[in-house]
Amino acid sequence: MKPSMCSHLKQITRLCQLLLLTLCLAAPVHAFEPFVVQDIRVEGLQRISAGTVFNYLPVKIGQSLDTKGSIEAVRALFKTGFFNDVYLERDGDVLVVFVEERAAISSIEIEGNKDLGTEELLEGLKQIGLAEGRVFDRSLLEKVEQELRRQYFSRGKYAVKINTTVTPLDRNRVGILIDISEGRVARIKQINIIGNHTYSDKELLKEFSLTTPTIFSAFTKSDQYSKQALSADLETLRTYYLDRGYLKFHINSTQVSITPDKQDIYVTINISEGEQYTVSEVTLSGELVVPAEELFPLIRINPGDVFSRKKVTEAVDEISSLLGNQGYAFANVNTSPELDDENFEVALGFFVDPGDRVYVRRINLSGNIGTRDEVLRREMRQLEGGWYSAEQVERSRTRLDRLGYFENVNVETPPVPGTTDQLDVDYSVTERSSGSITAGLGYSQTSGVLFNASVSQENFLGTGKRVSFAFDNSKINTLYRFSYLNPYWTIDGVSRGFGAFYRKTDAAEANLSDYTTDTRGADINFGIPLNEYDTVRFSVGYQGMDLKETVNSPQEVIDFVDQYGDSFDDLVLTGSWSHDSRNKILFTDTGGLQSFSFETTTPGSGLQYYKLNYVQQRFVPLTRDLTLGLKGNLGYGDGFGDFDNLPFFENYYAGGVRSVRGFEDNTLGPRDSEGNPIGGSFLVVFNAEVSFPVPFVESSSGIRLSTFFDVGNVFGDYNTFDTGGLRYSVGLAGLWLSPMGPISVSLGYPLNAKKDDDIQNFQFTVGTFF
Repeated sequence: MKPSMCSHLKQITRLCQLLLLTLCLAAPVHAFEPFVVQDIRVEGLQRISAGTVFNYLPVKIGQSLDTKGSIEAVRALFKTGFFNDVYLERDGDVLVVFVEERAAISSIEIEGNKDLGTEELLEGLKQIGLAEGRVFDRSLLEKVEQELRRQYFSRGKYAVKINTTVTPLDRNRVGILIDISEGRVARIKQINIIGNHTYSDKELLKEFSLTTPTIFSAFTKSDQYSKQALSADLETLRTYYLDRGYLKFHINSTQVSITPDKQDIYVTINISEGEQYTVSEVTLSGELVVPAEELFPLIRINPGDVFSRKKVTEAVDEISSLLGNQGYAFANVNTSPELDDENFEVALGFFVDPGDRVYVRRINLSGNIGTRDEVLRREMRQLEGGWYSAEQVERSRTRLDRLGYFENVNVETPPVPGTTDQLDVDYSVTERSSGSITAGLGYSQTSGVLFNASVSQENFLGTGKRVSFAFDNSKINTLYRFSYLNPYWTIDGVSRGFGAFYRKTDAAEANLSDYTTDTRGADINFGIPLNEYDTVRFSVGYQGMDLKETVNSPQEVIDFVDQYGDSFDDLVLTGSWSHDSRNKILFTDTGGLQSFSFETTTPGSGLQYYKLNYVQQRFVPLTRDLTLGLKGNLGYGDGFGDFDNLPFFENYYAGGVRSVRGFEDNTLGPRDSEGNPIGGSFLVVFNAEVSFPVPFVESSSGIRLSTFFDVGNVFGDYNTFDTGGLRYSVGLAGLWLSPMGPISVSLGYPLNAKKDDDIQNFQFTVGTFF
């Protein structure tokens, strides 16, 4: 007899046995006479132990077993999922359990997958019970095939083919092979909008994230169809019309068709625009705990204006925010538009339900394992026992984020159970390492090889105090520095710090005139907060300097030494005012910084000069990922007393990665008699930069790319300032906060370089810690 015929006969025999078992179970009187079980024997086991069967079997030795009990026993063993077949027999007073084990999975192999990682797939299979060592269940394998198809369909691969092969192995095991042929991604060939009369297809499709193939779609994948992306685009289309007054706009239907080869997709959207509605009146009603004259200015849609859902939503948010800042944490603001379909007008009503005024019962902190509670609590602007303020809660979160001690800061405001007028504010933080002992090498095109070592603790012993000692060595500088800062010297936030340093500088290595300086100093500094955003700082310090000529020093250096000497001891005063509303210190995406600072020596010092600086920065979020940064920097210095000019070694410099990129560091502006840059007393620099995370990389929190436009120069004096002397450049830049320090890279192209300018298109710095 042929093997296949034998196989069929065996299957028929087994079906008959199962049918007979069912009939027996359905006929309890004839199938099983009650008896007392004196022993239990299990037949048919291969991998599973008899003990496992006994654990699941609801029949024990000494118990009486009847038909009902036998049905329950069979059901219990089937329920384990270990067996293909289970039936019971009686051998005298012995209960015999016959089982046929399901095969175990010996191996799972996945081939042909590119979009979905093998490890990711195996982990997903494991979670649903399909893994090596588990009992094989073909129904699970079928579910896996369906889920894989769904995953590939969501990626636009509609031609995907999935073949699964189950190979029987010895000892009742199987090997599973999942062979995936992903196929090519189906592209959107055409998007048609039918029924639009007011706005053209071009205007509407410009709002879509889905597109037909373009030169950029290979990177953005915007031409790959997905149901989720189409749903988002349909909502965008609906919003587009509602923001322009089309209250009766409706999407009638959407058809998505694919060609037989499953390579091209056609999308057709049928719409009804309806008529455009204008606002006839705006009213406020409900419980107005805030005077209406304070609320109406928040509603920026007026009678006669075209209706806009966006403006209505903004008004609701503004009113809710105002109420939230006055303690009404659970306020509801609802809109009730009444349509006049004859005149195509809408009467817009805002109904205010403030709810109970809420106060904060408790502020809870969690996650600060190494940082003391008081360090976090002194940043709180929301007070326990005070009325809840959404603005102060968020400001407190921002201040915690700005400390730099935490990777993440989250806040929740759960209501207190059993009350309607209390809530808690829960801040959870994830600490980052705020201390470091580092030693490393770096390189910059100006400074050359850098050796640096530092011991620093931004959050010393969890107190919030900052302590550091650093040593840097390069062909330009050798620097030793110690600093200490207590940001809360007083409970009101007055800071106090002090520091000391020694620095040896070879100016010629920095592309400047040929001379060297040895400088040492120490200072004490204070910071006084004027309000939430404004701070005044000042310091008093001693600075001593030895100026040394070289054989190549220009005449300007020689004349200065002849006139003023080469050793100076100075008492230096510095002061600054700053207004800082940035949401983060690094990778800022909103807010700004404005500062004015001065530095001056006192009368009687070896050097007599002053320097003034003004810096203005603004950060404007353009989209969720794009941020526009604008920065202006003005600097001016001069001498007083016996000094007619600012000492040349205190000059400002321009050019390089910190001012005008594309030009070599410090090379712009006036030059000495030897033709080397010597800097000037008046600095003008402006930078415009659009920054964004690395495209197509999901986790790039420590990296930012940008496009920039720089303009600036340094002049001998403000009287010599000439807009024609400004230098311009454009280019691309990147910053990576790497483990060995920040790495900055720029590719700049000067737009109006002169013949004597030193061009350096590619510039980078690696491993500069301080």
